[in-house]
Amino acid sequence: MERFNDKVVIVTGAASGIGEAVARRFSEEGANVVLVDRNDPTPVAKSLPEARTMVCKLDVSTPRAMQEVVEQTVSRFNGLDVLVNNAGIFAAGDPADITDEDWHKVIATDLDSVFYGCRAALPELRRRRGCIVNTASVSGLGADWGMSPYNAAKGGVVNLTRALALDLGKDGVRVNAVCPGLTRTGMTRDMMTDEAVLTKFRERVPLGRVCEPSEVAAVVAFLASDDASFISGANVPVDGGLTASNGQPPQN
Repeated sequence: MERFNDKVVIVTGAASGIGEAVARRFSEEGANVVLVDRNDPTPVAKSLPEARTMVCKLDVSTPRAMQEVVEQTVSRFNGLDVLVNNAGIFAAGDPADITDEDWHKVIATDLDSVFYGCRAALPELRRRRGCIVNTASVSGLGADWGMSPYNAAKGGVVNLTRALALDLGKDGVRVNAVCPGLTRTGMTRDMMTDEAVLTKFRERVPLGRVCEPSEVAAVVAFLASDDASFISGANVPVDGGLTASNGQPPQN
């Protein structure tokens, strides 16, 4: 498919994991792609078409950073059609042991950056009637044990997505989010090598396995495409059926 020929897409957190898969998917479908990450996304960019790829190495958790990304994008590609707010980090532990630094880092990267990115991109997205896709999480739809900063941030992304969809619909700008379950990324590397943990997830996930980044990327691309032209304000679980359950154990 070539649904994004001549479109311009910014993807944050694009150096690895879901962000890398999203950037590759848009590039494969013909988009000009801007890879943004505090880690250098150049290794990913080198495998994409040079003329349609740009790299921005910076920390998106500061207000000015995303403004710079948008300005550089418009300067290079003359516009912006899709913003994918995907950058994220994780902190866990008993609430009494969560430091101020850990709390603020997670909120700044996982939630603040989403708002900063949307605000910076709005003039171009309004002009071109573009769209936003945020990466939330099943952890924003329901809480986890020992993950209060991440749960708070992703819950914020879920409701921010709804709020922006309301505010921007009159401008023809759609705003949606994907809510992945456990996905095979660098952030979950330790979990991927712990068979006991994986067994617990397989028991809870109806499809019986973890998600692959490319599967999330496919849903992001759908939500950004004209195929989803009347979808806005949706937080779409990409979780193998996990959130279909009310939490009670199986009876057989």
